Amino acid sequence: MMHQRLPFLALLALSTTALAQTPAPIPAQTPTQAPSTDPNAYLEDIHGARALDTVKRWNTRSLAALEAKPGYAGYRQRALDLLQADRQIANPDQVIGAQVLNLWQDKTNVRGLWRVASLASFSSGKPVWRTLIDVDALGKAEGKSWVWKGATCRSPSYDRCMVALSNGGGDAVEEREFDIPSGKFVADGFVVPIFKTRLNWAGPDALYVATDFGRDSLTKSGYPRVAKLWRRGTPLTAATEIASATQDDVGINVSVFPDGEQRYPLVVRDTDFFHSKRSHVAQDGRLVPSPLPDDAVINTVLDGRLIATLASDWRGVPAGAVVAYSIADVLAGRAPTIERVLVPTATQAVEQVDSSKLVLWVKMLDDVSGRLVSLKRGADGNWTHTVAALPTASTIHLDATAGKEDLAFATVESFLSPPALYAIRPATKPVAVDTLPARFDASKMQVEQRFATSKDGTKIPYFLVRKKGTTGPVPALVHAYGGFRNAQTPTYLVDQPYRSGPAGLFWVEEGNAFVLANIRGGGEYGPRWHQMPLRENRQKAYDDLHAVGDDLVRTGVSAKRKIAVSGRSNGGLLVGVAMEQRPDLYGAIVMGSPLLDMQRYSHLSAGASWIGEYGDPDKPADWAFISQYSPYQNLKRGVKYPVPFIYTSTEDDRVHPGHARKFAARLEEYGDPFFYYENPEGGHAAGADKIEDAKRAALVTVYLNTQLSTAPQR
Repeated sequence: MMHQRLPFLALLALSTTALAQTPAPIPAQTPTQAPSTDPNAYLEDIHGARALDTVKRWNTRSLAALEAKPGYAGYRQRALDLLQADRQIANPDQVIGAQVLNLWQDKTNVRGLWRVASLASFSSGKPVWRTLIDVDALGKAEGKSWVWKGATCRSPSYDRCMVALSNGGGDAVEEREFDIPSGKFVADGFVVPIFKTRLNWAGPDALYVATDFGRDSLTKSGYPRVAKLWRRGTPLTAATEIASATQDDVGINVSVFPDGEQRYPLVVRDTDFFHSKRSHVAQDGRLVPSPLPDDAVINTVLDGRLIATLASDWRGVPAGAVVAYSIADVLAGRAPTIERVLVPTATQAVEQVDSSKLVLWVKMLDDVSGRLVSLKRGADGNWTHTVAALPTASTIHLDATAGKEDLAFATVESFLSPPALYAIRPATKPVAVDTLPARFDASKMQVEQRFATSKDGTKIPYFLVRKKGTTGPVPALVHAYGGFRNAQTPTYLVDQPYRSGPAGLFWVEEGNAFVLANIRGGGEYGPRWHQMPLRENRQKAYDDLHAVGDDLVRTGVSAKRKIAVSGRSNGGLLVGVAMEQRPDLYGAIVMGSPLLDMQRYSHLSAGASWIGEYGDPDKPADWAFISQYSPYQNLKRGVKYPVPFIYTSTEDDRVHPGHARKFAARLEEYGDPFFYYENPEGGHAAGADKIEDAKRAALVTVYLNTQLSTAPQR
């Protein structure tokens, strides 16, 4: 079945020693949008000349220092060879009717080819592709740095799609109507200007659109406040309002769930990142509220039933369970029967749910090991399930499901096993569609799952990857996230850009240890695991990370100041806190696209949408606990902090680059060394393509070698 783009709810040649000898900051020039009491407020002006001059100075100095380190060129080239290998799996981005869509990227097609193949040829392992859009060529022809951001295709014909393109890789996109049979953009078709638009098809000739409609049409988070119905042949300004949110809400969207020949629209008003008011749209346009609790996660529609995963206990059904109800009953004003579809055990968590023709597919974790389950509803309303016979102790990605038959595609991988794509039908043996050859010699490596004990006694799992026979303390790289329900699972040590791609592979090959920590705040054990460190309990996530680091020291895997911690986005906040709370434990900090000024975060870019996770710093009661860990405010003079490597993107319109910039400026003011790299493009991913990902992998690797292979430098 078609996967929709989700609604709201993811970048001077001096040595390290010389970095401490930086000139004093230039006198501040404060823009109107930032408080005048902060001397670094000018760095919040994303494209301001003074801010960019400062960034350029840091970039020039840091890149010259890191690129001159031994091995940089070799790491970069090998990373590029691994990431752009000719032999790749063409993962199915969507199955639409009897066709499969895929974005293909390689060394020739850096930004990618969007293409289509028949479902039959794809399932056979010998797809016959037809290119629809050459993203590189389109960008060149139009003078734009287009980055592919997905497509929303109309059902049940699946002949037209709204294509999303970002200029530079940010979340804001231009939406254009594309015709699949002709392989061309539709002349005089639907076009929505660049913005963080949310849209879906309302019919063959109409769209539900939530975008920037002008004055008062946005929330404080910078997302659409108004959803409208836009009919073909009329200007966007003539679209009719369907529903609206308040300015304090995160935003609004109309999701559309295809179910055979039917479409089920659902208005979703996100009151915060984890709570939404949902209403079904009746055929006459009436909005009928869903009976689900506001924190439930809407998954899909199957045979006229809405499928959702509970985030809290509800009507006797425990949090984490998958439930279903009849949409027809709700629209008719009847109280629907709430069906228990699947109730996970204490060690399990539901990660993803999708549907095919008559079957529900659930991707789960069991002690952070993946499994895929197919479920079918009986005439008595009970659901029976079958576990797919996929490799164990692996990560499973549910890539796509078909809507016209009961077929799912899943990719399976682990730290040491390359990805393999399977076609899966219920109660039959999965068929390997494609398997990548090994990219490195895994026979010399081993993986263990261990458990550390956090400050409050909670057992925290983590994966440890080392060469076989490794003894004695070695430098360790720990990656963690700990937020927003996002579980961290093992992936092949080559192409995970959020973990600096092949940097982890290089690290292990050279005799060091790579660790993936499953700290609280993620979704590894369901809703409770996420909820434990919310708001005033945030310190629990930080305690978990420290517990893993301490466990590495206690068990002789590593030693104090020989441990690096890596994190992106919310993980960037995590490692910023770690740097300040335990400078005795950590020797290096890889800080990507980070949140760091938690006093200002809700006023920067999409920050207001995360108040449900962190709290509201504008409320004194909330600032009282946020202020205890906010890295920008807690940085102190005279402390021997580990030297951080900070990276972000100028075009990150999710986590404002001002966080990274201001933190670097304060380090500079205090005379503390740091490395800083701000990519001009890439958005929140901090890289628009694999060339940039390879560069970052090399920078991270030489940085780690510099900081951890010798005594800490000051």
